[in-house]
Amino acid sequence: MPDSETRPETGGIPSVPPESGSVEGPARAPGGIQGPQGPMFRIIKDQRVLFLMVGGVNTVVGALWFVLFDALLGHRWNGWGHYPALVLTYAFSILCAFVLYRKVVFRVHGHVWRDLMRFASVYVVAFIINLALLGVLVYVLHWPAIVSQFLIVFVTTALSWFGHSSFSFRRSGGGRA
Repeated sequence: MPDSETRPETGGIPSVPPESGSVEGPARAPGGIQGPQGPMFRIIKDQRVLFLMVGGVNTVVGALWFVLFDALLGHRWNGWGHYPALVLTYAFSILCAFVLYRKVVFRVHGHVWRDLMRFASVYVVAFIINLALLGVLVYVLHWPAIVSQFLIVFVTTALSWFGHSSFSFRRSGGGRA
């Protein structure tokens, strides 16, 4: 059984019928993502913009997590506490982002564990890049950890958008993998 209703005229991708008087056609989700549009789609018609907005919210939430965890752990272990702070930040941010994208933006159903593993794998790549850059900026260039992390977040946000839009919530043909 498919994850959601699809329409043949949209190539099997679910669509939102145009509102009366609208000249817009069916909305297409990026990267083959399927599912009914989220509730914010009533306000923001472009799912890519909504995706980026939710990503922005998660970026701010993630930055706040890092500030909290770094304040608690950053000074420990001879100054190496930034790394456990970063690990905790990623764990909390991944779960928060997954729920937001799944429930607010894409409204996909089923395959929760598969989607979470895909979603997390995109973040693992971003995390490895983050670890490397944080190490260079803090321990080689002697930049403050908070400033370094705020700069790195722009790089990892861009990488994450491409990964999630084309991989994390992708559904194949009839909705089953």
